[in-house]
Amino acid sequence: MSNPSGRRPFPAPEQPPSFQERLRNLRHLGRLVAQIWRTSAPLTAASIVLRLVASVQPVAMLYVGKLIIDEVVRLTTIPTPGPGFGDWWASGVLTQIMALLALELVLVIGSDLLARATSLVDLVLSELHSNTVSVELMTHAAKLDLMHFESAEYQDRLERARRQAAGRNALLSQMFGQAQDMITVFTLAAGLFAYAPWLILLFPLSFVPAIWGETRFNSLAYNMSRWRTPERRELEYIRYIGASAETAKELKLFGLGGFLVSRFRQLAHAIFLENRSLSTQRAAWGALFSSIATLTYYGAYAFIVWRTITGDFSIGDLAFLSGSFLRLNGLFQKILIGFTQIAGQSMYLDDLFSFFEIEPTVLSPASPKPFPQPIREGIVFDNVGFRYPVTEGWAIRHLSFTLVAGETLALVGENGAGKTTIVKLLTRLYDPSEGRITVDGIDLKDFAVQDIHAHIGVIFQDFIRYSLTARENIGVGRIEKQNDMERIEGAAERSLADAVIRKLPQGYDQQLGRLFKKGRDLSGGEWQKVAIARAYMRDAELVILDEPTAALDAKAEADVFARFKSLASGKTAVIISHRFSTVRMADRILVLENGRILESGSHNELVALGGHYAELFELQAAGYR
Repeated sequence: MSNPSGRRPFPAPEQPPSFQERLRNLRHLGRLVAQIWRTSAPLTAASIVLRLVASVQPVAMLYVGKLIIDEVVRLTTIPTPGPGFGDWWASGVLTQIMALLALELVLVIGSDLLARATSLVDLVLSELHSNTVSVELMTHAAKLDLMHFESAEYQDRLERARRQAAGRNALLSQMFGQAQDMITVFTLAAGLFAYAPWLILLFPLSFVPAIWGETRFNSLAYNMSRWRTPERRELEYIRYIGASAETAKELKLFGLGGFLVSRFRQLAHAIFLENRSLSTQRAAWGALFSSIATLTYYGAYAFIVWRTITGDFSIGDLAFLSGSFLRLNGLFQKILIGFTQIAGQSMYLDDLFSFFEIEPTVLSPASPKPFPQPIREGIVFDNVGFRYPVTEGWAIRHLSFTLVAGETLALVGENGAGKTTIVKLLTRLYDPSEGRITVDGIDLKDFAVQDIHAHIGVIFQDFIRYSLTARENIGVGRIEKQNDMERIEGAAERSLADAVIRKLPQGYDQQLGRLFKKGRDLSGGEWQKVAIARAYMRDAELVILDEPTAALDAKAEADVFARFKSLASGKTAVIISHRFSTVRMADRILVLENGRILESGSHNELVALGGHYAELFELQAAGYR
């Protein structure tokens, strides 16, 4: 059958998770409890204590109610002390009933206070836990490799982990509530067992079918959620670009609003239909299982009524037993269904905790060597080869060259030639698949990753436009110096961003971007000057500019590079650019093709060579004639 929507049909699972798999998933509950305790030990302890006290309150209420009913029945059988309340009070026969009523009042008020206190503690603890998980999630993500962020599978796992970080907080109350209900069940069952032990045997008939149903539908819901992760990420993407300041101009000019709305509606409706079908089945089976439980309860209730009529039970016993059985029946179902729900939730927890189990592969050595300050000899690529994960082709292969200390090297080539890959390897965002890279004769892998990044200043073409103040936008270039205004202003002057920032109403304290109310947006070229200032902020031994002036006009580009050449004196630099007016300023140029060096030399040497570089230069120069 054809699939007109083009969407993946949801596959019915061939078999549900095995019992062993469910047990393995339950191990995450222990990790969750440890995480909760780590969030706030006092609040966790308070929640436990409050629930312990609340767990015995139901049986106490029921038993006090029984005593009140029995006492009322007894009072109806004694001679009347007098016609008025005063006569009854004076006789002292009301002392016990009044004491019981006062005790019941205390229990009712206490129950309300306990519920409110527990709710408050859980609310605060839940929010703190959500913040803790989000912090741990971001912290762990920051440790992972660029490889992970460039993988669609990783993005799916990260999306599922983010959803669980925000959506599993209800599990805290559910787990603690389960423990509370279990204690309540033990106390109620003890009282019920004392009167009619065999009634306990009716409970399995009421809850076993419901357990099966919940287990089945929890598995189906999880499988559906996991299967649809790519589509949900697509929904979020469409939602973002459909209402984003960055995309608004193009959406309006190209008239893309209707297209995006239609695509969102189609995808969302497909997921909605699947969820509706599952919810309908769950509701139908749930109604059937609930009817079974109700019939079981009323069968037991009829037996208790009969025993009361025959004089085996008092009226108070009737109230206590019927109330206990009704509450026990509900609690048994709630607990056992809760266990299946928690087991189902543990499958979702696997999405969260399995993310924390992803380990980075680009690691610092146990005893790292200090990064050279300054670089004295240079950086050597020695027969370096690299291919991206889950790809067969090589991005670069058999690549050997030397970047001499103090030299400005330009990388030229068509898209896919390997220019950005060289930068990723040079900054150790990836490790070579073969060969090695050395700095002053020391393998790049022998340095701490953080030390490498601290001594290299990089600005990519797709730099981030932070919705922060101008000062912070530059300060992120060396975050530990973000409050050093002299350094920030110096970096801005070098990149020519200072003149841009001085014109803003609040200068360096001006919020940039349009995301927030008082933000001021900059032009593409102005943003680029701010981004270049971040590289200067580092005062690094190696400066890498990957298409740094793509958004600048010719004059601004000339000004930036004239300034760069003077300030980069004594520094080692790598420039990637498609503009030959920029490239020709380099001391040496490498022309790349299919991950290999095709030509090498200065601008004049390569033009004189009459090869590929000269051809590209002539093509670009012809456009200006």
